[in-house]
Amino acid sequence: MNERVDAPINEIAVFVAVAQSGSFTRAAEELGSSKSNVGKAVQRLEARLGTRLFQRTTRAVRLTEDGETYLGAAQDALDTLRDAEQQLASRRSEPAGRVKIDLPAGFGRLLLPSFIELRDRHPKITLEIALTDRMSDPIGEGWDVVVRIGALPEDSELTVRKLCDLRLGLYASPEYLARRGAVNGVDDLGGHDAVVFRGPTGRLRPWTLRDGASVREYAPHPVLVLADGQALIESAVAGFGIAQILDRVAQPYVSAGRLVHLLPDSDVDGPPVHAIISLGQKMAAKTRAVVNHLADTLQKTNG
Repeated sequence: MNERVDAPINEIAVFVAVAQSGSFTRAAEELGSSKSNVGKAVQRLEARLGTRLFQRTTRAVRLTEDGETYLGAAQDALDTLRDAEQQLASRRSEPAGRVKIDLPAGFGRLLLPSFIELRDRHPKITLEIALTDRMSDPIGEGWDVVVRIGALPEDSELTVRKLCDLRLGLYASPEYLARRGAVNGVDDLGGHDAVVFRGPTGRLRPWTLRDGASVREYAPHPVLVLADGQALIESAVAGFGIAQILDRVAQPYVSAGRLVHLLPDSDVDGPPVHAIISLGQKMAAKTRAVVNHLADTLQKTNG
């Protein structure tokens, strides 16, 4: 039984150079080698394959039928390797250039301070940031990265990376609670004012609450209806009433004593957060750096 030995890449590259130039001499010049070394490399390759790849005469070098077959496969293989090398080089190269990011209003303000760290790590990246709660079109509007909370559009031209999961809880300011009284259970909510979010569909968003072993929707009495996530938070901080807010967005205000987390046992799993990126041949190093930063930042603040 004959043992199969694969041809080294350098011998395949020499063969392709000879085939493309039609000359051992010219191939040697292009490769920075000698005609003798080029000829020996082709001979070793032919020996491994068990066939002649070239018809040699004193005037010309032509591919045999087997040589033509092997050339197509060899060129494809070398092109694939070159593409892989370019991708690896792109990942190693320093990210640079402008990255356009579209973030949800309230959630985006939470992330803004973290971009100082990104700037320190990648000083050649310039950020252009928009804060909006509407579903932006990454392709049509030219965004490099769109971060969205909840349901995503089904689009084969988009790639999506999950950044984190969220929790939803009830929050109110200490001033509001001092004025209107404590909330000790879900049944107490009926006597309190609510700040409610109106979603992109135009529907008032009910509160989703865990009540014992079950999860149910609760329609609070709104004293203020808002379609802006940041305005919802600021209204709760100002003392308008109770609002249901994403845990990561509320946490800095809780830590600062500006919001109080009500009924923690009633918290529910919230929607996931995704980064949406337009598909291309490969993700640019600058875009990858931003997406990785978002994921790392949200992992650090997990819990």
